[in-house]
Formats: sequence, structure tokens, C-alpha cells
Amino acid sequence: MNLKEKIRVIDNFPKEGISFKDITTLISDGEALKEAIDQIVEHLKDKKIDVIVGPEARGFIFGVPAAYALGIGFIPVRKPGKLPGETISVNYGLEYGEDQLQIHKDVIKPGQRVAIVDDLLATGGTVEGVAKLIEQAGGEVASLDFVIELTELNGKDKLKGYDVLSLVKYDV
Repeated sequence: MNLKEKIRVIDNFPKEGISFKDITTLISDGEALKEAIDQIVEHLKDKKIDVIVGPEARGFIFGVPAAYALGIGFIPVRKPGKLPGETISVNYGLEYGEDQLQIHKDVIKPGQRVAIVDDLLATGGTVEGVAKLIEQAGGEVASLDFVIELTELNGKDKLKGYDVLSLVKYDV
């Protein structure tokens, strides 16, 4: 199945000059959603992954079913103020400024092999921040798995040394 055909492209959203890749059309199609999850699971199945981490909110969409299929746990990465327990944080760069991500302090055990699963690799700032969080907690980032990669934004350049899978690539 060609997953790219299942992703709707909306030009000039959210602002002029942006070509938005809308996964709603992919996730609303049961066969396409299953295919995307199956491809991620296939990539991860022999990597001895202990847990999947996904940033809110779209990382949850693909990360939870992949974790379920592999019979492992899922750890949510959230924005500040969303997790009730003690957290660890990392600041990461945005196009114009910084933001922060958090995980519960006690959810990643030292030495655990972790896969990060998300919908989109753009500039790489978010996933780089998530990787730093995992490493700060003592985990090992074993794989970075995305449904979409916007290649012209060169996010992969920030991720040298990591195993990266992108199911669909766009030149933006």
C-alpha cells in the first residue's frame, strides 16, 4: 500500500507558504493505519526494544499500538504541567524560541532500549529533545520511527548516530 496516497496535503495551512501533511486521512482509514503500524513494528521487532516513547499527541497515535503489537510498554512525553508525578525535563528549540518536554522520573530504567515513535520528522528539534530526555534518564535510544519526514528541513542531520525510519518522505 502506498501510504503517501493516504495523506492529505493542505497548502497554505496553518499559514501562507506552508504545505501541511494531514495524517487524519491516513488514521481514519483502518487499512492504512494498520499498514503504518505494521511497518513500524516490522522495523522494531528484532531490535530488542524494551519500551516505546511517544511525544504528545500524535506520537501516542502510532506509539501505543506499536507497543501493544510488540508486547511492551509505552511512555508518554508531555508538555509541562501534564504529568502528575515527579518529572525530568528538557528544553528544545523551536523555529522561534524554545519549549519544554517532560517524562515521569521513574519510568525509564537505566539501560533500557527505547524506540521513539512519532508522526513527523521536520526540523528534528522535538525528537532530539525526547532523545535527550531518554538518555538523561539512563535509557538507550535504539530507534527513531516516523510516519512522515520532511526531507528539505534536514531534521535527520540532528539525529546522526541514531537508527531512523521514515515511512513517507516529502520534499516539503
